[in-house]
Amino acid sequence: MPLTEADVERDVMAWFNDAWDPDLSLLEWRERLVASGWAAPSWTEDWFGRGLPAWSDRTAHSAIRQAGGVATPLGGGVGLAAPTMYDHASDDLKRKYLRKTLTGELTWCQLFSEPGAGSDLAGLQATAQRDGDEWIVNGQKVWNTSADHADMAILVARSDWDAPKHAGMTYFLLDMHQPGVEVRPIRQMNDHASFNEVFLNDVRIPHENVVAEVGSGWGVARGTLAHERSYAGNRSVKFAENASGRVVDEARQEAAEYNKTYKWYPQRQGRVDLVTERAQNTVAGRDPVNRQDMMRLLSLHRTAEWTAGRAKAARDLGRPPGSEGSIGKLALSEVARQSNHVHGSLSGATGMLSQTDDPLDATVAEILISTPAQSIAGGTDEIQHNILGENVLGLPKEPAPDRGKPFREVGR
Repeated sequence: MPLTEADVERDVMAWFNDAWDPDLSLLEWRERLVASGWAAPSWTEDWFGRGLPAWSDRTAHSAIRQAGGVATPLGGGVGLAAPTMYDHASDDLKRKYLRKTLTGELTWCQLFSEPGAGSDLAGLQATAQRDGDEWIVNGQKVWNTSADHADMAILVARSDWDAPKHAGMTYFLLDMHQPGVEVRPIRQMNDHASFNEVFLNDVRIPHENVVAEVGSGWGVARGTLAHERSYAGNRSVKFAENASGRVVDEARQEAAEYNKTYKWYPQRQGRVDLVTERAQNTVAGRDPVNRQDMMRLLSLHRTAEWTAGRAKAARDLGRPPGSEGSIGKLALSEVARQSNHVHGSLSGATGMLSQTDDPLDATVAEILISTPAQSIAGGTDEIQHNILGENVLGLPKEPAPDRGKPFREVGR
């Protein structure tokens, strides 16, 4: 008889009711959670799991939280680094980093994009040169969330300039606290500073911190990006109303600190939830053209939610990422653009003011300068169109004059 969500909920609650101690520290509780296998039940028993289906992680964590407990930490450690290590890293690296990542003892950031290699990640130029049992890395990374306080980083760098660009990259685990790592915050036009740029100057990485094989970084990075699509929709956590105790207090503080980075993300997505209220309180809301634009936006937003729901259901069932991810990303970009237009039409000139008697004006002003980021972050609209065209519709690949050439011969 196949395993059901009710089976998982029953089993995890049987363990939780016996193990829960709200007076423990957050780290002590998560050590207990990891040891039980319920921190990552979809992983094998050898690596802190229970060998259950992929959907069991969500089910178990939800049941623990609903019962007033605390599950794994938010962030790129559990969302990106840990599953990538689980899929590709050596046993030595797993033993060294997985447990501490699941407990939140180690925090992580992602060092992929560069000033000249954003959408075309394979065009990166940060260089890794072998020096005995170490690698020396030089280069610049950008748009790095949490780099200003991360303990570790997942890093892709070019280790072979004579190989084609997709074949000459290697994936590393980097200690962010070592000499040669310089992190600078980036001030955005909406006055937030969620991202950083990172400069790597003769940074040394032990060879044992290579994930998978030298030169296989592109394949490993694609695995990380696949995990990123599901992680991107899981940046918040709800605690039960009756949750209390030292564990919960520390977890709430941890989550609040983490979410500071993303406090402007609702504005980036367009704040469709504010459109109806805004229309009811403005003369422009009675304009028939504006009302038609509003209904178009609300309809698009609802269909985008359905697509996101299908993608989430597929991930929970352990299916590989499909077209829903790219379609959903494009839909969110269009929702953001239409929201920008509707909010601008309803607010008029006051939508440009960040300080007025109406606090909603300031929110609209932030929306208008934040929504352009939606069509860029996480893979530009152009990249999503290419993915759908090539992988779903079967269209020919984009012309690539650099295909097969040594990277050092590729024009930059």
